[in-house]
Amino acid sequence: MKRRAFLKQSTLAAMAAGSGKLSHALSPSEDGGNGLIARRPLGKTGQHLSIIGMGGIVVMNSNPTSSKNIVAEAVDRGINYFDVAPSYGDAQELLGPALAPYRAKSFLACKTGKRDKAGSRAALEESLRLLKTDHVDLYQFHALTKMHELDQILGPGGAMETFEAARKEGKIKYIGFSAHSVETAVAAMERYPFDTVLFPINWVLVSQANFGPQVIQKAQEKGVGVLAIKSMAKTVWPASEKKNHPNAKCWYEPAALPTEAAHGLRYTLAHPITAAIPPGEEAYFRVAMDVAQHYKPLSPQEEQALLNNAKGVEPIFHRGNDV
Repeated sequence: MKRRAFLKQSTLAAMAAGSGKLSHALSPSEDGGNGLIARRPLGKTGQHLSIIGMGGIVVMNSNPTSSKNIVAEAVDRGINYFDVAPSYGDAQELLGPALAPYRAKSFLACKTGKRDKAGSRAALEESLRLLKTDHVDLYQFHALTKMHELDQILGPGGAMETFEAARKEGKIKYIGFSAHSVETAVAAMERYPFDTVLFPINWVLVSQANFGPQVIQKAQEKGVGVLAIKSMAKTVWPASEKKNHPNAKCWYEPAALPTEAAHGLRYTLAHPITAAIPPGEEAYFRVAMDVAQHYKPLSPQEEQALLNNAKGVEPIFHRGNDV
């Protein structure tokens, strides 16, 4: 991907959000070679991740054979970034054995929803056991959305004490967080030198809620690696469809397959991020692998059409949800 095209896409996205021009913090996508999915640098870590990752939800409620097959396919296509969490049902139990043959050359991220020292230590040890590994490359505070949660993890007896101790023990390499609040994400990066932030970067959120560019900008200022979620999300489910929708692993209404979903992912990848994690539905993950393997930014016409279709769409998140 040429630098000029990358800068153009990032600037267009920022201008659409009314947030001004975002500076360019990442080099263009590195050629994966032999048709493999390209990789980009992750903040200041020195790591390079595939531009899409595989979320553990893909294997949730699956079986060992199916899990091994989809992980093997992902690795064969160039994916080296895998992300999982205890809240993803049986995903840890299934992902661990499936990833074991490739563990040495993969980047494994895990999360905890625990905010205290003791609880987060127990969660980490259990995740290591289930994932059949002696360390995770990235350990994250899961859904760090409220300001009081940030205060708790950074305070006395908070989970950060576990994270820092575990890093000294070699059980984790990098410390990050995921969030669904612009305000809390920005505050977290101001208050602690996190290695990564996992955050929704999405065409509806940017254009309809001005949600996301502020986090990218702060991450660039701090040298924090940006990992994106919800690139293929669209809006909230209508009340009548919440219980019986066909995409059971999506709590939101995803973009339509294949074109709208593919364009949504391409929009996200044009921002200065390292990688995007697609939805856990296998059909969406497969579209994402195809997009990533042959990635090119949206044309101005494609981007304008995507943004036009977002007008009036209800975003899944809004600013100011950090109370």
